[in-house]
Amino acid sequence: MNFLNLAETNTPLFAELEEAASKVIRSGCYLHGPETKAFEEELAAQCGARFAIGVSNGLDALRLIVRGYLELGKLQKGDAVMVAANTYIATVIPITEFGLVPVFVEPDPDTMNFSWHEALRIITDNDDLESPLDIRCAIVTHLYGTPCWDRHIADEMRNRGILIVEDNAQSIGAKAAEVGFNGVAFTGNLADAAAFSFYPTKNVGALGDAGAVVTNDPILASTVSALANYGTDYRYHNLYAGFNCRLDELQAAMLRVKLRHLGDEIARRNEIAEIYSREIENRMVTLPRVFQDMTQVWHQYVILIPEDKRDILREYLASHEVPTDVHYPAPPYLQPCYEAEYNPGFETLSVRLAKSCISLPIANVSPEQAREVARIINDFNL
Repeated sequence: MNFLNLAETNTPLFAELEEAASKVIRSGCYLHGPETKAFEEELAAQCGARFAIGVSNGLDALRLIVRGYLELGKLQKGDAVMVAANTYIATVIPITEFGLVPVFVEPDPDTMNFSWHEALRIITDNDDLESPLDIRCAIVTHLYGTPCWDRHIADEMRNRGILIVEDNAQSIGAKAAEVGFNGVAFTGNLADAAAFSFYPTKNVGALGDAGAVVTNDPILASTVSALANYGTDYRYHNLYAGFNCRLDELQAAMLRVKLRHLGDEIARRNEIAEIYSREIENRMVTLPRVFQDMTQVWHQYVILIPEDKRDILREYLASHEVPTDVHYPAPPYLQPCYEAEYNPGFETLSVRLAKSCISLPIANVSPEQAREVARIINDFNL
């Protein structure tokens, strides 16, 4: 068993991928072509959104959104941005890179996602400070494939002028229990803008790097589109000192194939997650919550076990040829690049989760293998 084998993942799609690649190669058009345009239209349609802009990767998608809001005057250097304390570091980099201040929001223990209630508490407490932060944005991560959305609190944030950006790198195709600002429940179109990653390991993975920005805001869409191409609104006319963050035609063609099979991928992952959730019965193990009122897409299936048993269980599973991973071993504020400035100096829930989480294989797992993994975990005893 592999934790993830990309060749195995792509094997059923080889004929479609090869045909799509051959079409691009023979076309002689490798950037700004019909495949990118079609992929953008198809991704927007999948999300129920007006605009999608294909870009180079998920980090650049977040960068372009933040920079876009800076150019439009909706963010200013020194503004504070709330961000999940247990997200991957890519969600934080664009905040600090552009001179904004990250405010780390601890997760909801029930979902392991950004806690909306904690965020609201931070906002309310900030109002009472003598020198309050200017909280102008929140970047919420739909972690592990579970939607992170609270319409009531999101509306309150919006009424305060706080932008809400979704980091949808792990949850394409997921649906929240409530609709978002744009009248749909799909993650990636719940709030003001969303960043997507199509890194090869994602549920919709490119054969290289790729990403996208999705929004219903035409002004932000045009700004992001220009910024991604050297700040150009038309040839040799640069509105901004922009970036080179373009999505190439070959990756767009690969992603069009993958997007067509998203429903099948979600169904397959839900089948494996259902087996794990039903059949793992070891009392030392806490299973991720399954929400009946939303669609989870299970980018990762993350269990929790007491910290002192985590490595022992991983070694035990490895001895039975069950690979595991840890997403993520430390919160971003404890990484060397941020620790000196943002380490709170005490153990937080995000730290405790980082020390006790284990990701079980789900990407290339058959139902029979999932049942065997559950049996092996159930036999684990100290």
